[in-house]
Parts: sequence; C-alpha cells; structure tokens
Amino acid sequence: MQTRTLGTNGPQTSALGLGCMGMSALYGDSDRSESIATIHAALDAGVTLLDTGDFYGMGHNELLINEALRTAPAAARERAQISVKFGALRTVEGGFTGYDGRPDAVKNFAAYSLQRLGTDHIDIYRIARIDPDVPIEETVGAIAELVDAGHVRHIGLSEVGAESLRRAAAIAPISDLQIEYSLISRGIEDAILPTARELGIGITAYGVLSRGLISGHFSRDRKLAANDFRGMSPRFQGENLARNLDLVEALRKIAEQKGVSVAQTAIAWVLSRGEDIVPLVGARRRDRLAEALGALDVTLDADDLAAVERAVPADAAAGDRYPADQMAHLDSEH
Repeated sequence: MQTRTLGTNGPQTSALGLGCMGMSALYGDSDRSESIATIHAALDAGVTLLDTGDFYGMGHNELLINEALRTAPAAARERAQISVKFGALRTVEGGFTGYDGRPDAVKNFAAYSLQRLGTDHIDIYRIARIDPDVPIEETVGAIAELVDAGHVRHIGLSEVGAESLRRAAAIAPISDLQIEYSLISRGIEDAILPTARELGIGITAYGVLSRGLISGHFSRDRKLAANDFRGMSPRFQGENLARNLDLVEALRKIAEQKGVSVAQTAIAWVLSRGEDIVPLVGARRRDRLAEALGALDVTLDADDLAAVERAVPADAAAGDRYPADQMAHLDSEH
C-alpha cells in the first residue's frame, strides 16, 4: 500500500482511505455483514484510514467500525486510524437541525464516540460543519484540549473556507481539511487548496466519485430508494443528471483506451493532484473496494491528464453538490 502524510503535523496514512458513511446512512439500505467484510478487506489491503461521523446513522457507523475492528486480525486493528466528524444535531426522524461547536459539546461528543468506537483515542477529530454561533477558535481550542488529554491525536477540519482555515491554524496544529474534491467538484482549487498548502495542511478528499455519479456505474434510469440522499441532490435531478452522465461517457472513452474503469480514472485523477491529498472512497462492497484500490496502479501522464481536462472541464458539472439548505452550512462555499 502506498502511503501519504496528512500535512506537516498530521499522520502518515494509506494513500486511499475508506469512507464508511454509506454503510449506515444516506445511500439507501446496506448489508451489515458485507459492510464489515469490506472494512476487513480494506484493512487486509493496507488501508489504514477509516472515516466516519458520530451522526452517521446516529452512532450506528461508529458501532459498525467497532465491530469490524474487534473481529479483525490484531495487526490490522492496530494499524487502523479513525477519523471522526462530530457536531451535527439530529432528530428522532433522522432530520438535521444544525451544528453545535461549543467547547462543552465538543467534549461531550468525543466521550460518546470513544465509547461507541471502543477505543481510548480518536486519531483525527473534526467538526463536520462550522457552528455559525461559535467562533472556530473556540471549537478548535476544545479539540486541542482533548489532544493534550490524550483522547485525540490530531485536529482536522471539514468544509471550511480559506479564512477559517487560517483562523483555526493560528490556534493549534491542523493535520488536514476534509472537503469534497473530484473531477466535477473543483472549487477548492482557487483559494482553499493553496491556503492549505501554504499552512502545511493536508487534504482528505471525499466525494471523489461524486456519490457514484462519476463512477461509471450510475445510469439515467436508476431508481433510488426513498432513504437515498441522492434523490434530493441537484446533480442527480432531471436534465442535470443527463448532462453529468454525458461527462461520464466522455471520461469512459479515456478509461477504455487505458484499459481501466471510469471509477479508477476518476480516483487516479484526484491522486494525481498532489502527494498531500488522500482520497476517501465510499465503497460499501468488496467488489467496489477492489475496483477503487486498482486506481493506485493507474498512472495518468501529461497527455492523459490533458484528455481528462478536455472531457470534463472544470465547472462542467450541472447542479450544486448539495441542496440549497445544506449549501448554506458550507463555510467553504461562502
């Protein structure tokens, strides 16, 4: 397994991380035994970074990771690094009502996560979205206290803009910024990515396949379950979906010429953007994981990269990456 280091102050991790959210929520029903088998397969392949959130399935995802690690070989279990997002407030019905970044809340969330995960520390801890009512300095300061106490190893951030990145980094060392980055989500390239690099902060890129949209496996006639987030996502709606899948077909031609899959090409493109970027792949099944891991063997030369840029130009995607109410919570978009 290739490795990368998350920023100046962060840990060394596998070059690809496993995003576990879909095993518990937001993409329709999932298979618990297959989810655990997929985590085991990732660990066996040398993947060390497991990404979760305490609000994914209201704790379900952390308990799932706990079970997977308890039943994994000891050596693989010891290599695992868990990245946790916190702060989202949920309703019994599964709705989202905001974010809580108060210092006391930060420590409360961490206490519950440690219990559910069955670990004595969290490798990387980050608020999922900035709480607009709490200065980022206070939230990061609370995580820094958890670091001092030994409960957290590294401080991360999620979906913050360049200004907030600077403010947070002035309070404590930041290992990485988790943010959406893919061929069709390139907004970080203008200001956020240069700022992160200036500050020595790594990037963990989620949505590298844009929730399956650019995986090569999504079709125009696919019916989504009622509990699938993509049913509300602008990029999966009507004409937007048709236009975005046209981009995928253009990418498929390049992939076929190289003898690799569309998904592998899209992941390899993110990997090519810099050694300070670790893509998170949201595989829920072992076959999808195996395909994603194959991207590590794909080399895109200058001609390949130019062809990809022609096939999928920056800003070519149709539709925002989240519904309007969720876009409003993204400090990275302001």
